[in-house]
Amino acid sequence: MRELIVLGTASQVPTRTRNHNGYLLLWDGEGLLFDPGEGTQRQMIHAGVSATRITRICLTHVHGDHCYGLPGVLSRMALDGVPHPVYLHYPASGEEVVRALVSVASPGIDLRLCPHGSPGPIAAGLEVRELRHRIETYGYRLNEPDGHTLLPKRLAAAGIAGPDIGRLQREGSLDGVRLADVSVYRPGQRFAFIMDTALCPGAEELADGTDLLVTESTFNDDDEGLASQYRHLTAGQAGSLAGSGGAGVLVLTHFSSRYGDDTSALAEQARARAGGTAVLAAKDLDRIRFPKRRHVLPRG
Repeated sequence: MRELIVLGTASQVPTRTRNHNGYLLLWDGEGLLFDPGEGTQRQMIHAGVSATRITRICLTHVHGDHCYGLPGVLSRMALDGVPHPVYLHYPASGEEVVRALVSVASPGIDLRLCPHGSPGPIAAGLEVRELRHRIETYGYRLNEPDGHTLLPKRLAAAGIAGPDIGRLQREGSLDGVRLADVSVYRPGQRFAFIMDTALCPGAEELADGTDLLVTESTFNDDDEGLASQYRHLTAGQAGSLAGSGGAGVLVLTHFSSRYGDDTSALAEQARARAGGTAVLAAKDLDRIRFPKRRHVLPRG
């Protein structure tokens, strides 16, 4: 199962109904925790998800609402006796802050610090792009390799069975039969996480072709001047980013407390510019499953 668990949706300050940031992506055997703000440990209890699921922690930047929950999460993982390595990814310029946060956490887990200072791959299938905020900030993108879904009827018609199926997959063709003749091309699923940024090339690259896109939506379109001043996105800009990138589903989050609990206006502003992208305004403890896979049907 691939699922996004929303642990918090507030920007800068929490509210009575919105915790600080926190997002746990369950992706096959991995659990990627993004931007754990204060209270993330408690939100995981409310969500019914164990800290033992976390294999990677990814910080976009070291502003407090995106990282002050780190010591609590690490301490809970130590208390629960997490046996596997945990990789902590963060901008290299935030080294001093990250080490300070780690230093006050309970010891006892195999924590591996993984700073990055430039765009590109940082782990298998995981890459970063630089965003445009007031301090060094990176967004994350997770890519599944493209593949093929075999069609049993076409395999049978071609007389391919047993070990020959594996051989066809490895070699791409067998006795004049191409893999493309007996399968559906299956683009790998893509996930991107974009926080605290003005519109920029890095955000566009992250959003391009994603199945599920999570972006900040700090301000509504009427407050575009504030968004520009503080280098954040408006709801409409988030929608435009998703629409131009052909994203399948856009999840809006990181809402300013000035708008209260009702984010319907922000969602509508995003939808107006999102084209065919579905738009969701996240609420704390939402569980969002990945959309169905996109397939390319063979000809004939």
